[in-house]
Amino acid sequence: MSQVVEIANRMMDNIEKVIIGKRDTIQLTMLALLTQGHLLIEDVPGVGKTMLARAISKSTGCSFRRIQFTPDMLPSDVTGVSVFNQKTREIEYRAGPVVSQIVLADEINRATPKTQSALLEAMEERQVTVDGITYPLPTPFLVLATQNPIEYEGTFPLPEAQVDRFMMRINLGYPEEKEEIAILDSQQRRHPITDLGQVISADELMAAQGELQDIFVSDLIKEYIVAITRATRKHPDVYLGVSPRGSLALYKTARALAAVNGRDYVIPDDVKRLAIPTLAHRVIISPSARIKDVSARAIVEETLNSIPVPGTRVKAG
Repeated sequence: MSQVVEIANRMMDNIEKVIIGKRDTIQLTMLALLTQGHLLIEDVPGVGKTMLARAISKSTGCSFRRIQFTPDMLPSDVTGVSVFNQKTREIEYRAGPVVSQIVLADEINRATPKTQSALLEAMEERQVTVDGITYPLPTPFLVLATQNPIEYEGTFPLPEAQVDRFMMRINLGYPEEKEEIAILDSQQRRHPITDLGQVISADELMAAQGELQDIFVSDLIKEYIVAITRATRKHPDVYLGVSPRGSLALYKTARALAAVNGRDYVIPDDVKRLAIPTLAHRVIISPSARIKDVSARAIVEETLNSIPVPGTRVKAG
């Protein structure tokens, strides 16, 4: 596990040169990267969502493309198109911006559901199909999507199938006073992203991803994960609970967190730490509960408090 710890710390230290004072959020991003998961970053403008994506790209040396989603965008603007080459007399595929290792889907909820759906196959199967021909995407492949939770004019809500494909939903939040002053100092002459260098290679990252398979997860931990997700499906305020994909996301990220902390086994605290980022965005609140301002985060927290933690159960004699 020493290789995973070293790679993770190198990455997080490098990204923190740009995203100041957000170590916990950077760690969550690193977990998504290690587990080949996608991130939904939901926050107000100006807190560093785009810079986070660019910092990840520069730190790994991976190819990076940004897609600025707008209401008039078409699916082919994302996946690419087939064109007829008059010289060769053949149909050629011209790749869209999604054919990259790190893709920033900026303001994803500004595109129509039809255009948003162009990402579904890419995010799950890591391939795109254009005119009946399937093209594999490069590895590693990571989608970082951003959306503004405040502005709703001219936006379209993400379909449940789209939201469920994001391994985690995170937010950066405003910096503390000292951190904001440090941001001002760091950009006195130019933005630190300009000088940010590569600290790991794509091969090192993929090797670290492979090491996660050796992380041990006991049957009690697996039962704990499934108990949490199943409890959300039975909650009276929930219209649609966490899917099995959500259980898998919690399972994978818990293994990654254990590895980043230098352990080759998962403990209950790993699961509790990651339950909200991996599960809350998958919970659909019922209309009656929404009127009472019940939040998905509160439901996941309530679920965590109601499920016995492995190791604390008392067996009858």
